[in-house]
Parts: sequence; structure tokens; C-alpha cells
Amino acid sequence: MTPTRETSIRRLSLPRCHRTSRGVAALFDMQLRAMRRDRAARLGPELFLYERVFEDCLERIELTSRRFESALLIGCPDPQWPRRLAHVTAGTEVREPGPLFARAAGGEPVIEDAWEPRAAAHDLVLGIGTLDSINDLPLALNLVGHAMRPGGLFIGAFSGGNTLPQLRAAMRAADASAGTASPHVHPRIEAAAVAPLLSNAGFANPVIDIDQVEVGYPSFDRLIADLRRMGTTNILSDRSCEPMTGAAYAAAKLHFENAARDGRTVEIFEVLHFACWTAQQS
Repeated sequence: MTPTRETSIRRLSLPRCHRTSRGVAALFDMQLRAMRRDRAARLGPELFLYERVFEDCLERIELTSRRFESALLIGCPDPQWPRRLAHVTAGTEVREPGPLFARAAGGEPVIEDAWEPRAAAHDLVLGIGTLDSINDLPLALNLVGHAMRPGGLFIGAFSGGNTLPQLRAAMRAADASAGTASPHVHPRIEAAAVAPLLSNAGFANPVIDIDQVEVGYPSFDRLIADLRRMGTTNILSDRSCEPMTGAAYAAAKLHFENAARDGRTVEIFEVLHFACWTAQQS
């Protein structure tokens, strides 16, 4: 997992990065994202998917047989994660979109495309479960690169394009019942787009793996409860501010539960794992 050739990293200055972000439409509501993650912290977070991703990242880091000097963890719903990284890095800095999660992990809140990281501060960065819900992903990746030292490892995961097909279908049923159309489910990153995104941000040798996680749900309500406790419910800026009618919710619930086999509807969470490196100094 080390670079086979040296490449130059195209780094944008921070002022130029911020100029770039002004031209990007606000797909997501960042204040609401922080509130959703705070709600998950208060409810008690559902960690099964986050934990699966974190364990995968940890195993891949261990395969490098390298001890890193300084890690940056972006996204931390479990305050034990920095401690669990202690055997692969001398220290871990936490940045987390949810203020309550950030405080519990001894970190600071962040909006990943609107912060100014210290230059060349880290040789290991993990991005877990937050970079797919920001408005300017290319800018955020450039800022990660700005924060990294030459020969550093950037590893993590995005939510992929095949995530939540049953929920998407149920929301279409709700819209059909209501006679309106409203954005309910986040657009996702396609697997084929991840490597180009990383390469365009100056990272070398990107490796992408797809993990299709199937989860059986006994009811529509249970799925929604899990998504709330993951902090991953709708934060689209164009979402409807009107509550869903009882009839529309009933239509979504019926459509979802009619897809059940042996009492459970199988929902898919597609996880796009990635690993890449910053170029070595020449």
C-alpha cells in the first residue's frame, strides 16, 4: 500500500479554496447536519455500520506495518476510536461535524469544506461517514491533502450510490400518495467516481473497494429509527419543511414492508472504502 512512483500534489492555497466553494450550490444544510448528529448522540448512536467501516480502516492501516506520527480522524461517533488508534499512531486529532460527538471524543466541530487545517500536520487521515454529506467534496479533499505530509495515508469510506434502495422506493410511494414530489434521500457517490476525485485532489494510487451491507428490518419504523440514531436522515437544503402526512407515511411503510421476506425487508447500505497516499518528496 505504498506509492510506486512519485507524483506532484496540486495543492490549492486556502484563500483560493474558499473562493472555489462560493460557486457551489448548497445541496446540504450544514447546520441541520450538526443538529442531526447531536440528536443521534442524545438518543444513543447506532454504530453497527460505523464500526464496520472503522474496523476495516484499522485492519488496512495495520497491514502497512507502519507506525504513524500524527493522525487526523474526521467523523467520530464513538469516543473510543482515538484510543483504539493508539497502537498505529502517536497521537490522534479529532474533527467531527456534530458538536456533542466532537466534545465526547475531545475534538472540535468541523465543516469539511469550510475549515483551515494546519499545513502538513498529519501523516495519517481517516474520513469515516461524513465526507459524502458536504457541499464541495473536491474542496474538502484538497483541504485534507493540505493537512497531510508527503508519503501520508488517507483512508476511509463514503456511502455509495446503491445505498437504501428500499427506502428510495418507499419514498416514491409516499410522493405518489401525496400527489407531490419532494427530495427525501441524499444523492450518493458512484464507485467509479471515487478514484478520479482522489486523483484530482492530488492523491496517488487510490484503491477502492465496495462493501454491500445487507440488513433485515422487521418494519419501516425500525429503519427510520436506525437512520436517526446514525445521524443520517434528510439534510437536503431543498427538502420539504412540511411534515409528511399520515397517508403518505402509511404508503411508504406499506411499500417497504410489502417487500419483506420471512418477516424482514432487506435494505442495502453500500460502502465505498478507499485508501490513497500523498506523494513522497522528490
